[in-house]
Amino acid sequence: MMDCSHTFSDAICSSGLEPPAPIIPGKLHRFPGIGKHSSNRAGWCLLFDDGCGGSFGDWSSGFTENWQAEYKQSFSREERAAFCRKVAAAKAATEAARLSQKRKAAVRAAEIWSRSTAAPYNHSYLLRKGTQPHGARLYHSALVLPVVRLDGSVRSLQFIADDGEKRLLTNGQKSGYSIPVNGLLYLEMVQPQQIVICEGWATGATLAEDEPDALVLAAIDAGNLKAVALSVRQQWPEVPITIAGDDDRLTQGNPGRTKATEAAIAVDGQVAFPQWPEGAPESLSDFNDLACWVKQQDTGSRS
Repeated sequence: MMDCSHTFSDAICSSGLEPPAPIIPGKLHRFPGIGKHSSNRAGWCLLFDDGCGGSFGDWSSGFTENWQAEYKQSFSREERAAFCRKVAAAKAATEAARLSQKRKAAVRAAEIWSRSTAAPYNHSYLLRKGTQPHGARLYHSALVLPVVRLDGSVRSLQFIADDGEKRLLTNGQKSGYSIPVNGLLYLEMVQPQQIVICEGWATGATLAEDEPDALVLAAIDAGNLKAVALSVRQQWPEVPITIAGDDDRLTQGNPGRTKATEAAIAVDGQVAFPQWPEGAPESLSDFNDLACWVKQQDTGSRS
């Protein structure tokens, strides 16, 4: 058996991933995804038992790559067919591992959610954002928010620390799932009259307080807006959907506007963005930023 683990590792590194050392043939290795925290396990690699090939990728981005050791002579048809079978087996193994991790994370999320308590109105993050708890809970001093399917089952969690740092439960599912800002009561409704989908929870809290009769869902980030919108449209084909996008004026390409517009088009919905008053700093990007800034201006004018 050839030892090509070093060249395999080099190929992984060239993609932006940082694999562990040593890489053991036949073992599925997990490590941080591209640009992720050291505790993240979205990155993966599998070097085949014979050391002649392997696969690697990043579950968080959907990136997958197959690798084959270089030889002076070409593979025969039989050898190439064997390599393809190994690639297929590697994909099946990694997908099974990924789904297993997701299932375990969902169980963990439900356990944590059941043990958490109602968030106090004076939590520092809520005070800074000027919002009510809207069903948020408290877990080890951090706000904890449920990431759910439309059937109400908790699939993951988002934690927000006192200083505003956010993190998702390791291995939890996100794509197409959302945080119900109005709590879980909407699941008892036959059909909501209006649905608003935004990025962050604090933005959703601001929108929910302005539109108390609307179902407000936080998609967590811009990249998940379209997936959430499509899921909602499938559940409620006739309900009007508004995508309340961020306006990332200082970010190249303005991903908030771009992704929100794409999501609205995908579900034949409306799109809305903050309307900035004269003098509003360009660092402001979402509806909560706008509400907080306007409140500060009003407070300053009265003092």
